[in-house]
Amino acid sequence: VRLQTQPKPQPGQAPLYSGTFDCFRKTLLGEGVRGLYRGMAAPIIGVTPMYAVCFFGFGLGKRLQQRKPDDVLTYPQLFAAGMLSGVFTTVIMAPGERIKCLLQIQAATGETKYSGSLDCAKQLYREAGIRGVYKGTVLTLMRDVPASGMYFMTYEWLKNILTPQGKSVSDLSVPRILFAGGLAGIFNWVVAIPPDVLKSRFQTAPEGKYPNGFRDVLRELIREEGVASLYKGFTAVMIRAFPANAACFLGFEVAMKFLNWIAPGL
Repeated sequence: VRLQTQPKPQPGQAPLYSGTFDCFRKTLLGEGVRGLYRGMAAPIIGVTPMYAVCFFGFGLGKRLQQRKPDDVLTYPQLFAAGMLSGVFTTVIMAPGERIKCLLQIQAATGETKYSGSLDCAKQLYREAGIRGVYKGTVLTLMRDVPASGMYFMTYEWLKNILTPQGKSVSDLSVPRILFAGGLAGIFNWVVAIPPDVLKSRFQTAPEGKYPNGFRDVLRELIREEGVASLYKGFTAVMIRAFPANAACFLGFEVAMKFLNWIAPGL
């Protein structure tokens, strides 16, 4: 988020952060280890229901396209099911993303307006009501709907490729699940990074700066920093994407096997 929202340097001046590792070093030196976890409370509160809703939405999307429970869906159908999950998660994601972004950049700006996630939510609501808390919802949808479609379609595709001939996909080994989940996360973020950059800029901008929403943010970014600015933070996102999503899908597969074991007819 800090890489995505850092201001354009003046002529002759170096940027605030030259890259991912420079940002990491300056954050660590200036704020200590806690600085690396700034804004963590809001995502942690939302992450469990968000992933529950995410996988529920994907399952619902699959069922809506099946005539019979054992119908095998095509990859475009899996993509469509994944997109539905992105619609479901936005309700939970949008306010958490808004709070997280504001908390993560305030130390870099030198201003401490919010003491924590709850204080941030209270101030946003006091200033602009529920619209202030949900600012950036359209951009969150633009990020999560296509990215979630890519996420689940890629995961199912990789599982099929990695399943040995004559074996069932449900018997895939842990290393193969981790590999498929990690790569699915990378594919997800290749699609998600440009709208994520726009979302971070829009959610952290002063009120009224972008009256036409994402179109104003996009115009400003392209005009001032070029098309490459839409992939700001690419390295940081990719470092996170593989292990985080490998763990996510492994957790899902283990949970499903456990639930099927304790309640096979549910």
